[in-house]
Amino acid sequence: MRHDPTVRAPEDPSEQQLFTMFAHASYADWRRAAEQTLKGAPFEQRLITRTYEALQLQPLYDAATVADLPQLASLPGEPPFLRGTSTLGYLTQPWSVAQELPYPTAAAVNQAAREDLPRGLTVLHVPLDQATLRGLDPDQALTPLVGQGGTSLASVADFLTLLDGIDLNQTPLHLAAGASALPLLALLLAALTARGSTPDQLHGCLTMDPLGSLAAQGSLSVPLPQIYADMAALTSWAATHAPRLRTIEVAAHAYHNAGSSAVQDLACALATGVTYLRAMQAQGLSVDLVAPRMQFAFSIGAPFFIEIARLRAARMLWARIVAAFGGSEQAQQLTLHARTSAWTKSRADAYNNMLRATSEAFAAVMGGCTSLHVSPFDEALGLPDEFSRRIARNVQIILREECSFARLVDPPGGSWAVERLTDELAREAWTLFQELERRGGMAAALAEGWPQAQIAATRSERLNQIALRREVIVGVNMYANLKERPIAARPVDAVALQAERRVTLTHYRAAADNGALQTALAALTGATGEQVLAAMLDAARAGATLGALVAARATQAGPSVEPLPAQRGAEQFEGLRRAAEAYAVRNGAPPAVFLATMGPLSQSKARADFATSFFEAGGFVVTSGPGYATPAEAAQAALASNASIVLICATDEAYPALVPALTGLIKAERPDTTLVLAGYPTDQIATYQAAGIDEFIHLRADCYAILARLQQLKGVHP
Repeated sequence: MRHDPTVRAPEDPSEQQLFTMFAHASYADWRRAAEQTLKGAPFEQRLITRTYEALQLQPLYDAATVADLPQLASLPGEPPFLRGTSTLGYLTQPWSVAQELPYPTAAAVNQAAREDLPRGLTVLHVPLDQATLRGLDPDQALTPLVGQGGTSLASVADFLTLLDGIDLNQTPLHLAAGASALPLLALLLAALTARGSTPDQLHGCLTMDPLGSLAAQGSLSVPLPQIYADMAALTSWAATHAPRLRTIEVAAHAYHNAGSSAVQDLACALATGVTYLRAMQAQGLSVDLVAPRMQFAFSIGAPFFIEIARLRAARMLWARIVAAFGGSEQAQQLTLHARTSAWTKSRADAYNNMLRATSEAFAAVMGGCTSLHVSPFDEALGLPDEFSRRIARNVQIILREECSFARLVDPPGGSWAVERLTDELAREAWTLFQELERRGGMAAALAEGWPQAQIAATRSERLNQIALRREVIVGVNMYANLKERPIAARPVDAVALQAERRVTLTHYRAAADNGALQTALAALTGATGEQVLAAMLDAARAGATLGALVAARATQAGPSVEPLPAQRGAEQFEGLRRAAEAYAVRNGAPPAVFLATMGPLSQSKARADFATSFFEAGGFVVTSGPGYATPAEAAQAALASNASIVLICATDEAYPALVPALTGLIKAERPDTTLVLAGYPTDQIATYQAAGIDEFIHLRADCYAILARLQQLKGVHP
């Protein structure tokens, strides 16, 4: 619902009469009517949704719910930028289509970019592999790190290959470099010089986010003071030589992918941003120089209105933080990059990821993102192909061109629900942010392990809700399709890639003048302050690799913390499915359950459908016959099926007569058969267990735990 003060009352008399035909209904009137339809069920339990953010989503919002919100008086383009940083929103500058190109080699990225840039891609977005993010050459890193998560870049030659045929004056660069941005900038600048380009062409972002890297990886190769000095050098250089280039990123992906709530990752992002502002001030840089060269990056998950509210709250809270640091209105404007969630994506029934990503992209655009990556539907399976890249890219183009979001300014602005959720989420995030500040800031809190513990609790709650199937993942824990044709996975062959990169770098190093290189690296070792980048650039031109540039200055190890585990919500159930598929390969058939439906099908169809869906989530194939009239008929059919699990399904009223007889017949013939009862008749549990029932499945059952236990019992896990 939204209230638009520009809408005038209808002037046509017939329309006026239409409005007077119905009495005005207050919220209290609506609630009374709603409670009548609930027939005694508690209103708060049935119609109010409680979120992981400790918010309560109401079934209905009205004007009274936003009457006390002072920020509603703000306009687009005005502090605190709740409604966007531009007066005309996307009308003057649509969001950038910043699709990630996660291929492991520069050549593969370049090929994909040259295919996609004429077809709607507007940013060269190159995620880096774990070896590069750690400042390691691929032949010096552990094999699994090479190509993991992105592109291996280690030399000037790699950058020349990456940028071949791409005009950086027209195409923004998006390179999130963790703690290794300064040496990567040196390699990039050497490549630009080699091809006759100038640094002022660079725009987009080449950013550092050491605390984000620390949270994700668990360690940094050099101490934070040295990293902050590099961050200041990078930012000062960009202010002078590449004024359109952002240099600092606050990425919340590590928190989101570990299962955090929207409040938790927003609070962690704010605390990280404040840490960077303070660190840059300590390096002598002003907030007005630093803040405009920062960007925040969020993963956008499933709760549609929560995600819209989070982006709006992020702009508002950051503006207030920068203002508290004395920053100008321009410095208070937040650049927001968004990517659709990795947590929500599944490998099973992967085409559903198209719908998930579309909804998440919709929320990101509604929330006012500056740039956006939409996950290809096969992202969880490995490298995308041209088809999945095109589908993901076209989601953005459809939102812009067909849904006309580029013609709107703050589309959710004034919505009673969104405005209230924005305020509530902002208040919760601010409280958590203040707690992080009380603990000494984000670096100290990570060292203590406090945010990790808070997020672990939320992750546990999320996984529990998925296990109970109260949070539904279509095609995974509900509505599993055991007949689907799996999409071919395209993982990175890290062994082959590392061997290829080793050969390439061996030739690269051999071509360098070793004397000149060693002289340049020695100069870099002793460089300080503004001399560091110049010395790095000299070494890069002399043939230094990324690893050599980092090693020349790595005289002391950096901090270590408990890393945040990256995972997807679907992983547990997908593990069950993989075990069942492996069992089918070993045994020639998948694990089976026989469904013994008793009595008329019309009486037990809903329960039978529930039971079938329950077991299919674990990869069990459920077979059944017609509704059996007698326990003897059902027992005969169950034994003939050779299924080691028999699921009994009827009405609670029929169970007292059926269960003892049916279980007795089956156990007498095949004692090792596991008998499961659909339902949970509380007053008969002990009786049915004594009769031979081993498990009960019902709406409140822990689906994952039961299926895992049965797989273990039946040897599905080898």
